[in-house]
Amino acid sequence: MADLTVNDLALRYGDNEALKGVSISVPAAKVAALLGPSGSGKTTLLRAVAGLETPHRGSIRIGDNVLFDAAAKVDEPPEARGLGLVLRSYALWPHRTVFENIAYGLKLRHVRAADIKARVEGTLDKIGLKHLSRRYPHQISGEQQQRVALARALIYEPAVILLDEPLANLDPKLRDEARAWLRHLIVSLRLSALLVTHDQVEAMAMADRIVLLNGGRVEQQGLPVELYAQPATLFAAQFMGNNNRLEGSLVERADKRAVIDVMGVRLEGVASTTAAIGDKATGIIRLEKVTLGGGPGANRILMSLKAQMFVGERWELLFAKDALTVRTYVSAPLKHELYHVEFPPHALWIF
Repeated sequence: MADLTVNDLALRYGDNEALKGVSISVPAAKVAALLGPSGSGKTTLLRAVAGLETPHRGSIRIGDNVLFDAAAKVDEPPEARGLGLVLRSYALWPHRTVFENIAYGLKLRHVRAADIKARVEGTLDKIGLKHLSRRYPHQISGEQQQRVALARALIYEPAVILLDEPLANLDPKLRDEARAWLRHLIVSLRLSALLVTHDQVEAMAMADRIVLLNGGRVEQQGLPVELYAQPATLFAAQFMGNNNRLEGSLVERADKRAVIDVMGVRLEGVASTTAAIGDKATGIIRLEKVTLGGGPGANRILMSLKAQMFVGERWELLFAKDALTVRTYVSAPLKHELYHVEFPPHALWIF
């Protein structure tokens, strides 16, 4: 088992630079999630690793095995890369049964019929679909189709499995259940996986490492908890989690501390900016970090409660003061009146 390494990968479609020098590493037996908004390069990068797109710069390796190297003119075809691929559409053959869909890759590799039967039945048992082996794709549910597509990619024991939004076609409840099941399967089989998703919760739940892409570049990469708790840029801070954005001007900055003026109120926070005093600055704070103070005080703004919504285990509140709106969570509904909304300095990032 070896690491998947992508180094300085660049790829263009005409004049559009889809990837602009991307470098990532997927450690052996770990899951890395490619996360980012539409058009950030997630699927393009996955397809390049799979051999379905051809970059003009960079290299792709699994351990010492070179799959692609633009400078050395090495470009292994998809079928020679030893990778498993699960597409968002699942791409199951409608005229083949569940068993035949999973067995197809082994037949192409000229595996003996007896071995194919044993391996497919064993795989079907692992994914809990042994009783559906004779059914066709249209005769099983979307979640079951997703399991079949995954089994087909795993059956020939690839070095790395590539997953392109594999849960996107499932409804929210099934997606939550499938996320846990898929993570358990990947970990139990000690697979290396590269997962494309636009869902940050899915990325944090399933991945050991997150690569956040923005405009064809790596914005930040690291452990899920690092990207959530220690965003390196304004983009990363806004993309991860549910946030409030406070626009103001920078009035102080020293070491790791900064102060911004928001509507005449001084708010202290963690300095993540190189802006000059007087320049525009942005404060970012997670919804769950905002609190309600009992009265006037430091890092508090007097605001009106405008709306409250029951979202299951808690209530989401909307506060407003002129053009500024702030959201937070509480455990029980409040009266519609004025509150001092507090932004704890350790939880307010200033960019």
